[in-house]
Amino acid sequence: MTQDTQVRLRADVSLPEPARILRTFVVEDSQVILENLVSMLEAMSPVRVVGHAADEWTALARMADHQDTLDLVIVDIFLRTGSGLGVLRGALQAHLLAPRVVLSNCATVDMRAQCMALGATRVFDKSNDLAELLAFCSRLASHPG
Repeated sequence: MTQDTQVRLRADVSLPEPARILRTFVVEDSQVILENLVSMLEAMSPVRVVGHAADEWTALARMADHQDTLDLVIVDIFLRTGSGLGVLRGALQAHLLAPRVVLSNCATVDMRAQCMALGATRVFDKSNDLAELLAFCSRLASHPG
């Protein structure tokens, strides 16, 4: 993401002051995307990334370790092993209270429906919905927790 894009995204988002910083767990298998996403989220929204995983099983184990302290989980669909759908299913079965959102290049109508059925709060497209993800984080943080 270029600095120009970051400036443009920041100008597009006008939201209330956050009541808290969201302790966020990210499930993303691409190291480059993970680093860019964490940088963007922490610079442009009330998010602090407290953990991450690149595959389904590591994600579920680490999320269980942080279950009582997470405010948000961001999940990609295609992972190194397993899938984001498996992460969503496992989080649902474990009664994870933190909202789960999907950030994927595969945000088709069918995939959105599957994610929502597995407990996702929202589904965002990596190519088109980054400003909406930032706005969602800001809205979520503006509500006391």
